[in-house]
Amino acid sequence: MKQKIKILHIQETIGSGGVERRRLSLAKHLDKNLFDQKFICTQAIGNIPDEIRAEGFEVIPIGKLKSPFDWKQHRKVQKMIEDYQPDIIHGAVFEGVTMATINGWLKKVPVVIIEETSDPQNRSWKGNMLMKVFSRLADKVIGVSEGVTKEYLIGKLGISDKKAIAINNGVALPRKVSILELEKVKKEFGISENDFVIGSVGRMLQDSHKRFSDLIKAFAEFSKEKENVKLLLVGDGSEKEGYQKLAKDLEVSDKVVFAGYQSDVSLLYQMMDVFALVSAREAFGLVLAEAMLNKLPVIATRVGGMKYIVEDQETGFLVEPLQVQEIKEKIEILYLDAELRKTLGNNGFEKAMREYTEESYVKSIQDLYQSLVNKP
Repeated sequence: MKQKIKILHIQETIGSGGVERRRLSLAKHLDKNLFDQKFICTQAIGNIPDEIRAEGFEVIPIGKLKSPFDWKQHRKVQKMIEDYQPDIIHGAVFEGVTMATINGWLKKVPVVIIEETSDPQNRSWKGNMLMKVFSRLADKVIGVSEGVTKEYLIGKLGISDKKAIAINNGVALPRKVSILELEKVKKEFGISENDFVIGSVGRMLQDSHKRFSDLIKAFAEFSKEKENVKLLLVGDGSEKEGYQKLAKDLEVSDKVVFAGYQSDVSLLYQMMDVFALVSAREAFGLVLAEAMLNKLPVIATRVGGMKYIVEDQETGFLVEPLQVQEIKEKIEILYLDAELRKTLGNNGFEKAMREYTEESYVKSIQDLYQSLVNKP
């Protein structure tokens, strides 16, 4: 029987974010007859680690990496490499990239892949220098979008276009939602059948990143003298109280719904008429792909990978970051034109089905693994 290809995934926290959701996709859908997988992380929290374990794979938290050269942690990784003998190390997130390249090189792992999962606009010169060094040690460097690959890996770091490749993130197809489920959740959040709902999804950790404040301000302007309009914000974090205060100060508390963290967002997308993500930076924007698969017209800022995902005036609207008035104007256009909403939503759905599904992501990764292992 042919021996399975062993993949050792290394990353920072496995929690609830997009990187770990893609690792869950690989755990579920990478061909188990061809591949074995093991997952190392700094810490494991939430449901995703248990879901990966339910697929039959180990998830091993080793503790925080205090610095790129925390040799106590590196020795733990080296011991796991010695025991597991992987054919491929796949590192993601800066800490994971650090551990994958240093220890993959020291232990002579046949193939080392690293993945840039962020839009590193604010990375220090030292961080960029280290990423450039790590890229030299890797066999392939994945960017999670065209934007990350072309603008950062190739454009800024100068990695060759033979080594740096774009593999778009992919998301699971939305589950079917019953009318009864939808009515129940709408009632829970105080959303009526006649409400026009603008929605957004994301972690509320740093406003300098997701800029929910800009969306709330734009909505406050848009909603003046309008009764049946709502802003539905899905997510949680340290900034949530600040956003609630902002909504109160702008006198739209009764129109802004804070849904908190939701493990199943399928219902929430079904409640929306328009989806907006107005981040200051974004490597990909998984929630954009999810919204498009739910046939929602989208408003997104022209940053990072989002400007490649959203085709302006074809699948939605692109706006400049931090431009509250422009966001408000695009919401108004979509509010007034139901036919345009439908057209943009259908166009977005077709694009997402071609390019951003979980199936296409897993196939691209599997093809890459096999091509590198089989390379002379």
